[in-house]
Amino acid sequence: MDWTNESIDRLRGLWAEGHSTAEIGRRMGVSKNAVVGKAHRLQLPARPSPIRRDPATPRPVATGRRPTLPPLRAALPSVPRREEPAKPFAAAPVAVAAPVLEKPPVVRAFPRVSNKTCCWPIGEPGTEGFHFCCSAAIAGKPYCPEHASLAYVRVKDRREDAA
Repeated sequence: MDWTNESIDRLRGLWAEGHSTAEIGRRMGVSKNAVVGKAHRLQLPARPSPIRRDPATPRPVATGRRPTLPPLRAALPSVPRREEPAKPFAAAPVAVAAPVLEKPPVVRAFPRVSNKTCCWPIGEPGTEGFHFCCSAAIAGKPYCPEHASLAYVRVKDRREDAA
């Protein structure tokens, strides 16, 4: 962004009014990080932390150990590969509607036959069992409806998460 004198004056005014960096960014049509960076370069006074703490309560002492997180795969539904038997996960089962296939797709060896067939890889490239799904692809997409639902995930607007 090109910071003009007017936009710098507006930033200083909104900063002085006590608005959050995300709110200033929304009002000026720039990102929160652009506001933070320009405020730093202008040496505007630091903002108080949005986390309100009681100064009388002591802070917890760090033990040096990081909390262990469950593996990412534990939260995902189990989708067995065709080459391996299904393995149960230790996590609680997740209720997900599995896509219903009326008939199993015909599989073909590498390379892809045409642009009208699904190019979802099945198996490990370089191994004997590697192949592509050969169901009919969606017009304008390289995948069949089942694999397109896995490949294309709607991205959230980052401005919704700005705080």
